[in-house]
Amino acid sequence: MEQAVPAFGPRKCLNAQVLSLAMDATTRLLVLANRTADPIELLRQLVARHGRSPIGVTMLVPAIWEVQDPHGGHESARRRLRTAQRHLQAEGIPVACRIGDPDPMTAFEREWAHHTYDEIIVSTLPSHLSRWLHIDLPQRIRVAAAGVPVTHVIATEESVATG
Repeated sequence: MEQAVPAFGPRKCLNAQVLSLAMDATTRLLVLANRTADPIELLRQLVARHGRSPIGVTMLVPAIWEVQDPHGGHESARRRLRTAQRHLQAEGIPVACRIGDPDPMTAFEREWAHHTYDEIIVSTLPSHLSRWLHIDLPQRIRVAAAGVPVTHVIATEESVATG
């Protein structure tokens, strides 16, 4: 089940209603990422996009189980979202953070059913490492979000390892 990430210190995530009001004059952009929520490739894409016209970002990270996270993937997702949030806010980009279903397509479908977005970015690992590419997630999202631009950003192994 999707959940808003709780506030962390002075730079808390905006809740969806506040972000919605702030985004009236901005492009609403949904970013679906997991281990690639913070690599430089995604940050560069979002900063460049924000430079063309204002955007408001909703970061959606599925709570995918990992050995190092005994909380069903929620702690790993929160950690990734906090880091991505700090970087986006430092660039002046409003960001809301959400943790979704462990299945990335289900997480997307649930978010898509309840919110409106103008653009979507799917951020993945390189093809030889990405489970999401093996299930053709970017294309499946293009089909599900017919008519909405979907951009696929591929992180490098180096940026994921250092992120």
